[in-house]
Amino acid sequence: MDQVLGGIRVLDFGRFIAAPWCSAILGDMGADVIRVEKREGGEDRWVQPVAASGEGATFLQCNRNKKSVTLDSTTPEGLEVMRRLVATADVVIANMPDAAMKANGLDYEDLKAIKSDIILARATAFGTGGPYSERVGFDGIGQVMSGGVYRSGTPEQPMRSVVPYVDFATAMNLAIGTMMALYHRRETGRGQLVESALLPNALAMTNAMIIDQALLSSNRKAVGNRGSAAGPCDLYRVEDGWLLMQVAGQPMFKRWCRMVGEEGWFADPRFANDDLRAANGDILNDRMQAWCDGKTLAEVMAALDAARVPAAPLYSPQDVLDDPHVQAMGFLKPVDFPGTPRPAPVIETPFRLSETPGTIRMRAPLLGEHTEAILAEIGYDAAAIAGLREREII
Repeated sequence: MDQVLGGIRVLDFGRFIAAPWCSAILGDMGADVIRVEKREGGEDRWVQPVAASGEGATFLQCNRNKKSVTLDSTTPEGLEVMRRLVATADVVIANMPDAAMKANGLDYEDLKAIKSDIILARATAFGTGGPYSERVGFDGIGQVMSGGVYRSGTPEQPMRSVVPYVDFATAMNLAIGTMMALYHRRETGRGQLVESALLPNALAMTNAMIIDQALLSSNRKAVGNRGSAAGPCDLYRVEDGWLLMQVAGQPMFKRWCRMVGEEGWFADPRFANDDLRAANGDILNDRMQAWCDGKTLAEVMAALDAARVPAAPLYSPQDVLDDPHVQAMGFLKPVDFPGTPRPAPVIETPFRLSETPGTIRMRAPLLGEHTEAILAEIGYDAAAIAGLREREII
């Protein structure tokens, strides 16, 4: 099957999520992705280990469809190996600080000197050109500086998300930017520098909150799981679990009122629009909780489905694995990995193309698994490779 990025080579110097998930998406779409990491392995390889050899859960997700080369590119010999690799590449992806980029020969000007049409895709914490640009950062930094955590939890206890959504958003937008750069190169023959940073990606998700504050000085506070712009909305307890329900807009509000037997609220001025319903959310949420009392999850979900009101049960990770829709859609692909007790359920490409779909063709690589084959491909013979290994370059 032809794939969109067949014939494109990507060198991935990324760590953790913001760069590796970008290159994983490109790999899903057919790119030849080579992960270049330290001889002892990148730090992200060993986080939350699930395999006997120490590889972690996020590593298995973010590094499928990649080959692994180990290399000390801060040495003269290692830098020469890196230059030869760059000469074969279309895209270089990294999320190192500027000093580390320079030390590893990954400065954009240096890369262009090796291959004039190279595309450098960088994930950074704050973006280049501002007073925070030299700072390092992880996902949570974007979360807390975007206003999102301030509006999560309660005023007494702000709550960041355990899900690193800023990292994944940064990676996805870096992938979009890289594809745009590849399209531009196809049309013009010119490469370019692509950057996606944690903070602006976090701000993209909280932008409506920021617009609301700038235009109305609303000074909204955290409201836990309640809806802040409509209602009723909350997590509700039922006899055998919890569910989330979200109501927005007048037609849906009327359907919910009929379901709980409160048709009189159609004309109640407290609930005339979404903002007023959010402001009086405690009344609406209390009514919904009272309606849920004594009912099972199946009963409540059936009634909400019939009323066409968005709702979903609160799932544990095991519930996700057991869900019939997740299973029927094939969202999680079983992927074998050495040293795991069973195949790992790795998320498929998170978008679907009818003609050129993404595929998981290879599991995440073992450390240095493809070093010798790739070095042989770029001109090193067996003796030269053995010498590099003896001198601890690879």
